[in-house]
Amino acid sequence: MQGEDPFDEGATSILRQPKAVWATAGASVVAFMGIGLVDPILPSIAKGLDATPSQVSLLFTSYFLITAVAMLVTGFVSSRIGGKKTLLAGLALVVVFAALSGTSASVGELVGFRAGWGLGNALFVSTALAVIVGAAAGGSAAAILLYEAALGLGMACGPLVGALLGNASWRYPFFGTAALMAIGFVCISAFLREQPKPARKTSLLDPVKALGHGGLASVAGSAFFYNYAFFTILAFTPFVLDMTPYKSGAVFFAWGLLLAVFSVFVAPRLQARFGSLKVLGASLVLFAADLLILGYGDHVAAIVCTIVSGAFIGMNNTVYTELALGVSDAPRPVASAGYNFVRWFAAAAAPYLAPKIEEWTDVHIPFVVAAVAAVAGALIVRVRRSALTHEAEEVQPRHATEDGVSAFAG
Repeated sequence: MQGEDPFDEGATSILRQPKAVWATAGASVVAFMGIGLVDPILPSIAKGLDATPSQVSLLFTSYFLITAVAMLVTGFVSSRIGGKKTLLAGLALVVVFAALSGTSASVGELVGFRAGWGLGNALFVSTALAVIVGAAAGGSAAAILLYEAALGLGMACGPLVGALLGNASWRYPFFGTAALMAIGFVCISAFLREQPKPARKTSLLDPVKALGHGGLASVAGSAFFYNYAFFTILAFTPFVLDMTPYKSGAVFFAWGLLLAVFSVFVAPRLQARFGSLKVLGASLVLFAADLLILGYGDHVAAIVCTIVSGAFIGMNNTVYTELALGVSDAPRPVASAGYNFVRWFAAAAAPYLAPKIEEWTDVHIPFVVAAVAAVAGALIVRVRRSALTHEAEEVQPRHATEDGVSAFAG
């Protein structure tokens, strides 16, 4: 089974999709753009609002803290009102709060508006893949490949769009996102039919109960430490690079391209050859080494290591998600919600703690802490391998996300 190419089924049919699929995929690109959109303009926001790096980094903290909590809500909502209405509710919230973000007069207002944005994004991205799979032609593999391509394109283009619009004013990327998501709202309203509701409604506590499974709890715990390292790169590195929005956007565009390529194409093939746990353990250790070089190298080394980190992040995202979905007998959307509920708390913590650690020590130590976190994630995988091995080796790369979840969506 592991020798099969997971892309064979969808390779010829990915471009032959209904308008509803393209509308949802297009909105997904913009949704994922929102994650890295602020990266190249963080220094500009700090200057424009007279804020410190730790204050501006709260843009990520509020966003992902709400995203973590919303993981308990999205399944509850979508199983009751249906996929289309959940998508539209999420898009509407993003449009409103992204536009409000652009009007912020203080960093406190901006942080609050980003929290509302995070709720909308959680509702949208947690439902989008399930809708694409349900509406797509050519089988689930084509739908999943299309969605992963949208994810990678959004992560790559977010920093670039942020740089291009943010070079004139840090407010413009927020207004631009609101406009694009409004277009997505109109397209989904027009082209997407309502999907059948699931036979069983999801309760608010189902994801928490799923974490009672030792294997799923181990994956979530390891991913918690990994996510701390990941979001140290995403939220703290722009201040260390201290580049213009254009240059910073170019760096993170290259980072996003590597993330996309390694997530969609490289990770499944490495898993098929070496197994999921070996790939994940090696990737985490190499990621830790990359973080140390980034922290202690010169400016050129910091740029190179930032870009290279995208490769490790892409592989880790793919493997973690597939482990989370295959390690327990909980329904995949429920297992993913519990897993993401845990790991997104680290995504909320790292953007705030990394600048604080720099204030308390020096610029090198935040990357040391992140490297230690990555190694901690690898150690959990190593120590708990007996609980993870069977499921990890049986999970089919990229097909594990059929039930409506992905490396970022949850």
